[in-house]
Amino acid sequence: MKTFAIHTLGCKVNSYESEAYIERCLELGYKQVDFKEKSDIYLINPCPFTNTAASKSRQKIHQALLLNPQAYIAVIGCYSQSASSQLEKMGVSAIVGSDFKKTFLENLDQLVENHQHVNYVHDLNSKLEFEDLNIQRFLRHTRAFLKIQDGCNQFCSYCIIPYTRGRERSLKSERVIELAKRFVENHHYEIVLSGIHTGRYGNDINTSLSELLQQLLLIEDLERIRISSIEINEITDELIDLMKTSPKIAHHFHIPVQSCSNGVLSRMNRPYSIETFINRIEYIREMIPDISISTDIIAGFPDESEKEFEETLQNLDKIHFSFMHVFPYSKRDKTVASKMNQVHGTIKKQRAHILNELSDKYKKEYYEHFVGKTCTVLVETFKDGFCFGHSSEYIPVSFEGNASMIGKCIHVKIEKLNSLGCLGSLEV
Repeated sequence: MKTFAIHTLGCKVNSYESEAYIERCLELGYKQVDFKEKSDIYLINPCPFTNTAASKSRQKIHQALLLNPQAYIAVIGCYSQSASSQLEKMGVSAIVGSDFKKTFLENLDQLVENHQHVNYVHDLNSKLEFEDLNIQRFLRHTRAFLKIQDGCNQFCSYCIIPYTRGRERSLKSERVIELAKRFVENHHYEIVLSGIHTGRYGNDINTSLSELLQQLLLIEDLERIRISSIEINEITDELIDLMKTSPKIAHHFHIPVQSCSNGVLSRMNRPYSIETFINRIEYIREMIPDISISTDIIAGFPDESEKEFEETLQNLDKIHFSFMHVFPYSKRDKTVASKMNQVHGTIKKQRAHILNELSDKYKKEYYEHFVGKTCTVLVETFKDGFCFGHSSEYIPVSFEGNASMIGKCIHVKIEKLNSLGCLGSLEV
């Protein structure tokens, strides 16, 4: 029996696509092993977004080559698209970029059997179709990711994704509904709608994210729908109204701000001012008072002055996110920002440290706000007498329960904070 190992880095879209690779390998009768073990096949689904992620991707390739020089090593996704020639020199068996993942999976057994070297990298200047990988289920998970959109037309000055994923494209709504129903049948009671630009779903097929949500809400036994990430200018009044009135839609927006300084936002080519961003956040909170709003933020963007960083800190205190994902700026070839004046690495680390500490403070304050309140928790696991899951607001919650609660939405009163997030008890 052939063995396979997989390593995934990056976004929710990568996680979704990796499930298709795992599913296909198991379908072919291969046995999954840990990536640290010797294997016949290594599948690496990396991310090129930061230098750190790209470096980790190369480390994983070297690790696979050391563990088994005769293994079939496939590097799939964005990094393949951006570093094809480099991967060829490293001795990778299969280089699979955008729009060829389905082709690769369909021919996987033949490619592995013949140890056939292939370089599937698409010309991103041509029009790409949405690649439907036809995933059946997510192994060992109550929550399932569903990729509904791919590609990006924004071209932020720091981002390589439009060069690796191509232009925006959406999965037809009928197919989204079909996949969502399948996931629910396979006991995935929360579905996370994912994409590179999730909020722009449907722009190319004459529909919208709000219209899709209205259809998803009709699916029987689907407990919760979560939106993975969305830009501030994609949150329509219709979407806010839907979230406000539909208990099934998670009360959590992850909205990347990237910087809270107008000078930096302009150099980033972000399509809003910080004043516009703050005003919209205030409106969302007015409509949905306890909503969790988290963000991504870049520390040490090119030419970011001390004054601009202070401006960011001041505006962050006005916004008060529930938590932040902090990324030190990472220079990427082919992007406009790579040609700008770079901030020294030490300064980037210092600013990232300050932002991470601020995120910890905001998270603690947000969790404390819920002490004494009741949350709806979708139970994911049960161990040693305790259930664990996430609330609608994406707060991690533990409480005494039983295994029969897995996959169900349970009303839990938050009592205090603990190492995992919050500790609660069943509402009487």
